[in-house]
Amino acid sequence: MIQVEVPTVGESISEVQIGQWLKSEGDYVESGEDLVEIETEKASVQIPAPASGVLQGIQKQQEEFALVGEVIATIDPAGQASGGGSSSGQASAPAAAATSTPPAPTPPAPTPAASTPPAPKNNGSNSHGGGIVMPAARRILDEHGINAQDVPATGPGGRLLKEDVVAFIRNPPQMQAPSTPAAASSPPAKPQPAPPQTRAMAAPVQGAGSFGSLMTEQSPHRGEEVKPMSMLRRTIASRLVEAQQTAALLTTFNEIDMQPTMEMRSQYKDLFAEKHGVKLGFMSFFAKAAVEALRKFPAVNAEIRDGNIVYRHYQDIGIAIGGGKGLVVPILRNVERMNFADIERSIGDYAKEAGENRLQPEDLMGGTFTISNGGIYGSLLSTPIVNPPQSGILGLHSIQKRPIAVNDEVVIRPMMYIALTYDHRIVDGREAVGFLKTIKDVIEEPARLFLEL
Repeated sequence: MIQVEVPTVGESISEVQIGQWLKSEGDYVESGEDLVEIETEKASVQIPAPASGVLQGIQKQQEEFALVGEVIATIDPAGQASGGGSSSGQASAPAAAATSTPPAPTPPAPTPAASTPPAPKNNGSNSHGGGIVMPAARRILDEHGINAQDVPATGPGGRLLKEDVVAFIRNPPQMQAPSTPAAASSPPAKPQPAPPQTRAMAAPVQGAGSFGSLMTEQSPHRGEEVKPMSMLRRTIASRLVEAQQTAALLTTFNEIDMQPTMEMRSQYKDLFAEKHGVKLGFMSFFAKAAVEALRKFPAVNAEIRDGNIVYRHYQDIGIAIGGGKGLVVPILRNVERMNFADIERSIGDYAKEAGENRLQPEDLMGGTFTISNGGIYGSLLSTPIVNPPQSGILGLHSIQKRPIAVNDEVVIRPMMYIALTYDHRIVDGREAVGFLKTIKDVIEEPARLFLEL
């Protein structure tokens, strides 16, 4: 047997989460063929088959966790020689045994006495003078240990409905007389209180209002589902909490008149696509504008490291992308050296890989600054959280037509709010405001940027 182990997928990664198994037990796999997807703290990785054979002994199912180096399945290389694998041979053995086993003797025909239908169970068919207890009512009766004969039936033909049981639980009678036939002819005995279990279930929840009554109904719409938190979501949660606890975060805002950039994009998008083979989007404008702003205010591109401020003379900008497993931030390296086509092409490639969960850990590592576009989801305004150890993140939002004053006249323009969240430990408010003002100036006068058409 050849063991399938969780490989080393990163320097600091010691645990992974099992994703989707691409092969099932008993399947014949070729060497190098992908067996299973695993989720790391940074991305999804496929584990290939270490040898050809039949996949057996899957020990970790989807959404379970496994340590690096842990065995999660085995491969039987002997399956290659038999064509169908040892699993098929094992499967045929029980089948052959079953074929050779003589059929079981036919049971004798039932006698007339045995053919008499058995007495009906206590399903409520005779609980109310021949009435019927409906299945939903029976289920609630069984859950609360209530006798169907104690509940008044209001359904047609004496049927006991779910509503009858719920009403009985909500408002149980304070005193209940014995329901035996002898009690009808004898003097009434001392009334007995309702069973303790019924009283406990019927007791209202103090201070809960209508919520308490909903709880007593045992509504089928109040189900819960418990699923383990994915590795990606774990990482996002820990990083965001780390940023909130270690950095002095502050957010400043500005707004941009998008009409000049929208007009330029509309004018050149066909020529741009014809020459470069990729669509011209807004993100490339903002990425190039961010480069200009980061050069002008290098503190936003810096980080605190071992008590020192490290200023980077390059711009590795992370672009937040919604992937198959959630929001991921792949890094565009050296954006200062990229043209518009390079930026748009890289973003498109990353978006495709994120949708197919094929991003590699190195695609998400590093980065000196981040751009997050919540506007594609309809966000009008937000305060993004810095991705540590970075010192700033630019938030883009929806483009909406609003009345603004231009040359002392009210005009309608497509406007966008932008936000910069920054680490106030190394970025001053003056620098943050100047950073956003630079972004605004570049986008409102895009002719300053070189499109390389």
